Amino acid sequence: MDEMSRRERIMAASRGESADRLPFFHFWRHSQIGWAERECRNRGMGMCWIRPCHVERMHGVEVIDRQLSVPGQNVVERSYTTPVGAVSVVEKLEPGVGQWHGQRSWNDISPWQLERLIKTPEDYEVVKYMVENTEYVADYFPIEQAMDWLGEDGVVLSALPHSPMQMLMIDWVGSEEGRFYYHYEDFPGLVEELYRALCKSRRALHEIAARSPAPIALCGDNVDGVLVTPKLFERYFMPVYEEQAELLHAQGKLMAVHMDGRLDVLKELVAQTPIDIVEALHPLPMGDLPLDEALRCWPDKSIWVGFPGSEYALGTRATQECALALLKEAIPGERVVVEMSTENIVSNENLLALTSVMEQAELPLSGAKIEGIERSLQS
Repeated sequence: MDEMSRRERIMAASRGESADRLPFFHFWRHSQIGWAERECRNRGMGMCWIRPCHVERMHGVEVIDRQLSVPGQNVVERSYTTPVGAVSVVEKLEPGVGQWHGQRSWNDISPWQLERLIKTPEDYEVVKYMVENTEYVADYFPIEQAMDWLGEDGVVLSALPHSPMQMLMIDWVGSEEGRFYYHYEDFPGLVEELYRALCKSRRALHEIAARSPAPIALCGDNVDGVLVTPKLFERYFMPVYEEQAELLHAQGKLMAVHMDGRLDVLKELVAQTPIDIVEALHPLPMGDLPLDEALRCWPDKSIWVGFPGSEYALGTRATQECALALLKEAIPGERVVVEMSTENIVSNENLLALTSVMEQAELPLSGAKIEGIERSLQS
Protein backbone atom coordinates (compact mmCIF):
# COMPACT_ATOMS: atom_id res chain seq x y z
CA MET A 1 0.00 0.00 0.00
CA ASP A 2 1.27 3.48 -0.89
CA GLU A 3 1.99 5.83 1.99
CA MET A 4 -1.15 7.71 2.97
CA SER A 5 -1.50 11.27 4.20
CA ARG A 6 -2.63 11.97 7.74
CA ARG A 7 -6.05 13.03 6.48
CA GLU A 8 -6.40 9.87 4.39
CA ARG A 9 -5.52 7.65 7.36
CA ILE A 10 -8.04 9.29 9.67
CA MET A 11 -10.80 9.18 7.07
CA ALA A 12 -10.05 5.55 6.14
CA ALA A 13 -10.27 4.45 9.77
CA SER A 14 -13.44 6.49 10.24
CA ARG A 15 -15.09 4.76 7.28
CA GLY A 16 -13.94 1.29 8.33
CA GLU A 17 -11.49 1.06 5.43
CA SER A 18 -7.87 -0.10 5.38
CA ALA A 19 -5.02 2.29 6.13
CA ASP A 20 -1.25 1.92 6.03
CA ARG A 21 -0.75 3.00 9.65
CA LEU A 22 -2.95 3.46 12.68
CA PRO A 23 -3.81 7.18 12.60
CA PHE A 24 -3.14 9.45 15.56
CA PHE A 25 -3.72 13.16 15.95
CA HIS A 26 -3.80 16.11 18.31
CA PHE A 27 -6.63 18.64 18.57
CA TRP A 28 -5.60 22.06 17.33
CA ARG A 29 -7.51 23.88 20.05
CA HIS A 30 -5.24 22.68 22.84
CA SER A 31 -2.06 21.87 21.01
CA GLN A 32 1.10 23.49 22.34
CA ILE A 33 2.48 25.04 19.16
CA GLY A 34 6.25 24.62 19.29
CA TRP A 35 9.20 22.35 18.70
CA ALA A 36 7.74 19.14 20.17
CA GLU A 37 4.44 19.52 18.34
CA ARG A 38 6.35 20.18 15.11
CA GLU A 39 8.55 17.12 15.61
CA CYS A 40 5.56 14.87 16.33
CA ARG A 41 3.78 16.13 13.24
CA ASN A 42 6.90 15.41 11.18
CA ARG A 43 6.80 11.87 12.57
CA GLY A 44 3.21 11.20 11.55
CA MET A 45 0.92 12.94 14.04
CA GLY A 46 -2.09 14.53 12.38
CA MET A 47 -4.20 17.46 13.50
CA CYS A 48 -7.94 17.79 14.02
CA TRP A 49 -9.75 21.09 13.94
CA ILE A 50 -13.35 21.45 15.13
CA ARG A 51 -14.94 24.54 13.60
CA PRO A 52 -18.46 26.02 13.62
CA CYS A 53 -20.60 25.75 10.52
CA HIS A 54 -23.19 28.34 11.56
CA VAL A 55 -24.02 31.48 13.47
CA GLU A 56 -27.05 31.96 15.71
CA ARG A 57 -29.39 34.92 15.79
CA MET A 58 -32.03 35.34 18.48
CA HIS A 59 -34.99 37.52 17.59
CA GLY A 60 -37.00 39.45 20.15
CA VAL A 61 -34.39 38.83 22.86
CA GLU A 62 -32.30 41.55 24.49
CA VAL A 63 -28.89 40.25 25.60
CA ILE A 64 -26.83 42.26 28.08
CA ASP A 65 -23.47 41.35 29.61
CA ARG A 66 -22.53 42.83 32.99
CA GLN A 67 -19.15 42.53 34.66
CA LEU A 68 -19.50 41.44 38.29
CA SER A 69 -17.14 42.58 40.99
CA VAL A 70 -15.41 39.41 42.18
CA PRO A 71 -11.83 39.91 43.45
CA GLY A 72 -9.26 38.05 41.39
CA GLN A 73 -11.78 36.61 38.94
CA ASN A 74 -13.34 37.60 35.63
CA VAL A 75 -17.05 36.95 36.24
CA VAL A 76 -19.78 38.02 33.83
CA GLU A 77 -23.55 37.93 34.16
CA ARG A 78 -25.37 37.56 30.85
CA SER A 79 -29.08 38.37 30.96
CA TYR A 80 -31.70 37.51 28.35
CA THR A 81 -34.89 39.59 28.35
CA THR A 82 -37.87 38.38 26.31
CA PRO A 83 -41.58 39.32 26.07
CA VAL A 84 -42.37 36.45 28.46
CA GLY A 85 -39.73 37.16 31.10
CA ALA A 86 -35.99 37.21 31.75
CA VAL A 87 -33.28 34.72 32.67
CA SER A 88 -29.58 35.05 33.35
CA VAL A 89 -26.42 32.98 33.60
CA VAL A 90 -23.26 33.82 35.56
CA GLU A 91 -19.98 32.56 34.12
CA LYS A 92 -16.37 32.61 35.25
CA LEU A 93 -14.25 33.43 32.21
CA GLU A 94 -10.62 32.35 32.03
CA PRO A 95 -8.14 32.67 29.18
CA GLY A 96 -7.54 28.94 28.82
CA VAL A 97 -4.32 27.39 27.59
CA GLY A 98 -2.74 26.67 24.23
CA GLN A 99 -5.23 27.13 21.43
CA TRP A 100 -8.13 26.58 23.83
CA HIS A 101 -9.87 29.84 24.55
CA GLY A 102 -13.01 28.47 26.13
CA GLN A 103 -14.93 29.61 29.15
CA ARG A 104 -13.40 27.12 31.52
CA SER A 105 -10.30 26.53 33.54
CA TRP A 106 -8.06 23.49 33.44
CA ASN A 107 -6.42 24.56 36.70
CA ASP A 108 -9.14 23.09 38.90
CA ILE A 109 -12.46 21.28 38.70
CA SER A 110 -14.69 24.15 39.78
CA PRO A 111 -17.62 24.90 37.45
CA TRP A 112 -17.26 27.74 34.99
CA GLN A 113 -20.99 28.46 35.22
CA LEU A 114 -21.54 29.84 38.69
CA GLU A 115 -25.29 30.24 38.14
CA ARG A 116 -27.25 28.24 35.58
CA LEU A 117 -29.66 29.67 33.04
CA ILE A 118 -32.63 27.67 34.35
CA LYS A 119 -33.10 27.99 38.09
CA THR A 120 -36.89 27.96 38.61
CA PRO A 121 -39.96 26.47 36.87
CA GLU A 122 -40.76 29.94 35.49
CA ASP A 123 -37.47 30.02 33.59
CA TYR A 124 -38.55 27.22 31.25
CA GLU A 125 -41.03 29.41 29.40
CA VAL A 126 -38.40 32.11 28.85
CA VAL A 127 -35.79 29.68 27.53
CA LYS A 128 -38.43 28.04 25.33
CA TYR A 129 -39.14 31.47 23.80
CA MET A 130 -35.41 31.90 23.16
CA VAL A 131 -35.22 28.49 21.49
CA GLU A 132 -38.25 29.10 19.29
CA ASN A 133 -36.89 32.46 18.18
CA THR A 134 -33.36 31.31 17.38
CA GLU A 135 -32.36 31.36 13.73
CA TYR A 136 -29.47 29.24 12.46
CA VAL A 137 -27.56 30.70 9.52
CA ALA A 138 -24.94 28.78 7.55
CA ASP A 139 -21.41 30.16 7.73
CA TYR A 140 -18.86 27.80 6.22
CA PHE A 141 -15.92 30.20 6.13
CA PRO A 142 -14.29 28.93 9.38
CA ILE A 143 -14.39 25.36 8.03
CA GLU A 144 -13.19 26.30 4.55
CA GLN A 145 -10.33 28.31 6.06
CA ALA A 146 -9.29 25.45 8.36
CA MET A 147 -9.43 22.91 5.52
CA ASP A 148 -7.23 25.17 3.42
CA TRP A 149 -4.73 25.63 6.26
CA LEU A 150 -4.57 21.95 7.24
CA GLY A 151 -4.55 20.43 3.78
CA GLU A 152 -3.51 16.77 4.06
CA ASP A 153 -2.18 17.20 7.61
CA GLY A 154 -5.48 16.31 9.25
CA VAL A 155 -9.25 16.62 9.28
CA VAL A 156 -11.72 19.41 9.97
CA LEU A 157 -15.01 18.66 11.73
CA SER A 158 -18.25 20.62 11.81
CA ALA A 159 -19.03 21.48 15.42
CA LEU A 160 -22.53 20.73 16.69
CA PRO A 161 -23.65 21.68 20.22
CA HIS A 162 -24.90 19.31 22.88
CA SER A 163 -28.02 17.44 21.81
CA PRO A 164 -31.28 18.80 23.30
CA MET A 165 -31.42 16.79 26.52
CA GLN A 166 -27.72 17.31 27.17
CA MET A 167 -28.30 21.06 26.83
CA LEU A 168 -30.65 20.82 29.78
CA MET A 169 -28.53 18.38 31.78
CA ILE A 170 -25.13 20.00 31.25
CA ASP A 171 -25.68 23.62 30.21
CA TRP A 172 -29.00 25.08 31.26
CA VAL A 173 -30.09 23.23 34.41
CA GLY A 174 -26.90 21.41 35.40
CA SER A 175 -26.50 18.02 37.04
CA GLU A 176 -24.44 19.07 40.05
CA GLU A 177 -26.12 18.16 43.34
CA GLY A 178 -28.71 16.26 41.28
CA ARG A 179 -30.32 19.50 40.07
CA PHE A 180 -31.48 18.24 36.66
CA TYR A 181 -32.89 15.03 38.10
CA TYR A 182 -34.99 16.97 40.62
CA HIS A 183 -36.31 19.10 37.77
CA TYR A 184 -37.04 16.00 35.70
CA GLU A 185 -38.99 14.50 38.59
CA ASP A 186 -40.75 17.66 39.78
CA PHE A 187 -41.41 19.42 36.45
CA PRO A 188 -41.55 16.64 33.83
CA GLY A 189 -43.94 18.56 31.59
CA LEU A 190 -41.69 21.62 31.47
CA VAL A 191 -38.58 19.55 30.76
CA GLU A 192 -40.34 17.60 28.01
CA GLU A 193 -41.81 20.73 26.40
CA LEU A 194 -38.44 22.47 26.24
CA TYR A 195 -36.78 19.32 24.91
CA ARG A 196 -39.35 19.06 22.10
CA ALA A 197 -38.98 22.73 21.20
CA LEU A 198 -35.21 22.40 20.95
CA CYS A 199 -35.47 19.23 18.84
CA LYS A 200 -37.69 21.09 16.37
CA SER A 201 -35.43 24.15 16.31
CA ARG A 202 -32.24 22.12 15.80
CA ARG A 203 -33.34 20.44 12.57
CA ALA A 204 -32.32 23.54 10.61
CA LEU A 205 -28.87 23.39 12.21
CA HIS A 206 -28.44 19.73 11.33
CA GLU A 207 -29.33 20.49 7.71
CA ILE A 208 -26.64 23.19 7.68
CA ALA A 209 -24.07 20.73 9.05
CA ALA A 210 -25.05 18.16 6.44
CA ARG A 211 -24.27 20.65 3.65
CA SER A 212 -20.97 21.74 5.24
CA PRO A 213 -17.74 21.04 3.34
CA ALA A 214 -16.40 19.20 6.40
CA PRO A 215 -16.62 15.40 5.97
CA ILE A 216 -17.57 14.74 9.61
CA ALA A 217 -19.99 16.47 11.99
CA LEU A 218 -19.25 16.14 15.70
CA CYS A 219 -21.98 16.34 18.31
CA GLY A 220 -20.10 17.27 21.49
CA ASP A 221 -22.39 15.38 23.84
CA ASN A 222 -19.98 14.32 26.63
CA VAL A 223 -22.03 11.16 27.21
CA ASP A 224 -21.39 9.42 30.53
CA GLY A 225 -23.44 6.43 31.64
CA VAL A 226 -23.35 7.59 35.26
CA LEU A 227 -25.24 10.78 34.40
CA VAL A 228 -27.13 9.59 31.32
CA THR A 229 -29.03 6.48 32.35
CA PRO A 230 -30.03 3.86 29.76
CA LYS A 231 -33.65 4.99 30.10
CA LEU A 232 -32.76 8.63 29.37
CA PHE A 233 -30.41 7.65 26.55
CA GLU A 234 -33.00 5.51 24.79
CA ARG A 235 -35.83 8.01 25.15
CA TYR A 236 -34.08 11.32 24.51
CA PHE A 237 -30.74 10.71 22.80
CA MET A 238 -31.29 7.92 20.33
CA PRO A 239 -34.14 9.61 18.39
CA VAL A 240 -32.02 12.76 18.01
CA TYR A 241 -29.06 10.74 16.74
CA GLU A 242 -31.36 9.01 14.24
CA GLU A 243 -32.55 12.35 12.87
CA GLN A 244 -29.05 13.81 12.70
CA ALA A 245 -27.59 10.75 11.01
CA GLU A 246 -30.34 10.62 8.40
CA LEU A 247 -29.58 14.17 7.28
CA LEU A 248 -25.80 13.76 7.41
CA HIS A 249 -25.71 10.41 5.63
CA ALA A 250 -27.94 11.73 2.85
CA GLN A 251 -25.13 14.20 2.05
CA GLY A 252 -22.35 11.63 2.39
CA LYS A 253 -21.16 12.91 5.77
CA LEU A 254 -20.11 10.92 8.83
CA MET A 255 -21.60 11.46 12.28
CA ALA A 256 -19.42 11.50 15.38
CA VAL A 257 -20.56 11.84 18.99
CA HIS A 258 -18.28 12.83 21.87
CA MET A 259 -18.65 9.98 24.38
CA ASP A 260 -15.80 10.40 26.82
CA GLY A 261 -17.45 9.01 29.96
CA ARG A 262 -18.25 5.60 31.38
CA LEU A 263 -20.10 3.70 28.65
CA ASP A 264 -20.34 0.08 29.78
CA VAL A 265 -23.96 0.48 30.88
CA LEU A 266 -24.86 2.07 27.52
CA LYS A 267 -22.86 -0.12 25.14
CA GLU A 268 -25.82 -2.18 23.84
CA LEU A 269 -27.86 0.97 23.16
CA VAL A 270 -24.93 2.74 21.49
CA ALA A 271 -24.67 -0.30 19.20
CA GLN A 272 -28.22 0.36 18.01
CA THR A 273 -27.54 3.97 16.99
CA PRO A 274 -26.53 5.07 13.47
CA ILE A 275 -23.47 6.88 14.84
CA ASP A 276 -20.42 6.35 12.61
CA ILE A 277 -17.74 7.43 15.10
CA VAL A 278 -17.68 7.05 18.87
CA GLU A 279 -15.35 9.93 19.58
CA ALA A 280 -13.15 10.21 22.70
CA LEU A 281 -13.82 6.75 24.11
CA HIS A 282 -11.74 6.64 27.28
CA PRO A 283 -10.52 3.12 28.01
CA LEU A 284 -9.41 1.92 31.42
CA PRO A 285 -8.46 3.31 33.87
CA MET A 286 -10.44 6.50 33.21
CA GLY A 287 -13.37 4.81 31.46
CA ASP A 288 -15.01 1.47 32.17
CA LEU A 289 -15.15 -0.07 28.68
CA PRO A 290 -11.97 -1.66 27.30
CA LEU A 291 -11.14 -0.88 23.69
CA ASP A 292 -11.24 -4.50 22.51
CA GLU A 293 -14.71 -4.96 24.02
CA ALA A 294 -15.93 -1.73 22.42
CA LEU A 295 -14.68 -2.91 19.02
CA ARG A 296 -16.61 -6.16 19.45
CA CYS A 297 -19.77 -4.38 20.61
CA TRP A 298 -19.74 -1.85 17.78
CA PRO A 299 -18.57 -3.66 14.62
CA ASP A 300 -20.01 -0.97 12.34
CA LYS A 301 -18.44 2.00 14.13
CA SER A 302 -15.06 3.67 14.19
CA ILE A 303 -13.61 4.40 17.62
CA TRP A 304 -11.52 7.48 18.24
CA VAL A 305 -9.72 6.68 21.48
CA GLY A 306 -9.10 9.51 23.91
CA PHE A 307 -5.71 8.69 25.40
CA PRO A 308 -6.14 8.53 29.21
CA GLY A 309 -4.78 11.68 30.82
CA SER A 310 -4.18 9.75 34.04
CA GLU A 311 -1.37 7.85 32.29
CA TYR A 312 0.34 11.09 31.31
CA ALA A 313 0.44 11.99 34.99
CA LEU A 314 2.56 8.87 35.63
CA GLY A 315 5.26 9.88 33.17
CA THR A 316 6.69 8.93 29.80
CA ARG A 317 7.25 5.23 30.46
CA ALA A 318 3.67 4.77 31.67
CA THR A 319 2.51 6.64 28.58
CA GLN A 320 4.38 4.25 26.29
CA GLU A 321 3.17 1.18 28.18
CA CYS A 322 -0.44 2.32 27.97
CA ALA A 323 -0.04 2.99 24.24
CA LEU A 324 1.34 -0.51 23.69
CA ALA A 325 -1.55 -2.02 25.65
CA LEU A 326 -4.02 -0.10 23.49
CA LEU A 327 -2.36 -1.38 20.33
CA LYS A 328 -2.73 -4.96 21.58
CA GLU A 329 -6.44 -4.38 22.21
CA ALA A 330 -6.82 -2.77 18.79
CA ILE A 331 -5.42 -5.73 16.78
CA PRO A 332 -5.66 -5.77 13.75
CA GLY A 333 -6.04 -1.99 14.07
CA GLU A 334 -8.93 -1.21 11.74
CA ARG A 335 -11.56 1.37 12.73
CA VAL A 336 -9.30 2.87 15.43
CA VAL A 337 -7.89 6.39 15.70
CA VAL A 338 -5.90 7.60 18.72
CA GLU A 339 -6.39 11.13 20.03
CA MET A 340 -3.35 12.45 21.89
CA SER A 341 -5.69 14.31 24.24
CA THR A 342 -9.37 15.18 24.22
CA GLU A 343 -9.35 18.20 26.52
CA ASN A 344 -6.02 18.85 28.22
CA ILE A 345 -2.59 20.08 27.30
CA VAL A 346 0.02 17.32 26.98
CA SER A 347 3.61 17.92 28.06
CA ASN A 348 6.27 17.90 25.38
CA GLU A 349 7.83 14.77 26.92
CA ASN A 350 4.57 12.80 26.92
CA LEU A 351 3.66 13.97 23.42
CA LEU A 352 6.98 12.64 22.16
CA ALA A 353 6.63 9.42 24.18
CA LEU A 354 3.22 8.63 22.69
CA THR A 355 4.45 9.49 19.21
CA SER A 356 7.42 7.12 19.65
CA VAL A 357 4.89 4.27 19.84
CA MET A 358 2.24 5.42 17.39
CA GLU A 359 4.64 6.28 14.58
CA GLN A 360 5.57 2.58 14.37
CA ALA A 361 2.01 1.21 14.30
CA GLU A 362 1.94 -0.25 10.80
CA LEU A 363 -1.29 -1.98 9.83
CA PRO A 364 -2.44 -4.63 10.08
CA LEU A 365 -1.28 -4.86 13.67
CA SER A 366 -0.11 -8.16 15.13
CA GLY A 367 1.39 -9.34 18.36
CA ALA A 368 4.77 -9.70 16.69
CA LYS A 369 4.71 -6.14 15.34
CA ILE A 370 3.83 -4.75 18.75
CA GLU A 371 6.64 -6.74 20.38
CA GLY A 372 8.97 -5.19 17.81
CA ILE A 373 7.79 -1.71 18.77
CA GLU A 374 8.40 -2.53 22.43
CA ARG A 375 11.94 -3.73 21.73
CA SER A 376 12.70 -0.56 19.78
CA LEU A 377 11.73 1.54 22.80
CA GLN A 378 14.17 -0.38 25.00
CA SER A 379 17.14 0.03 22.69
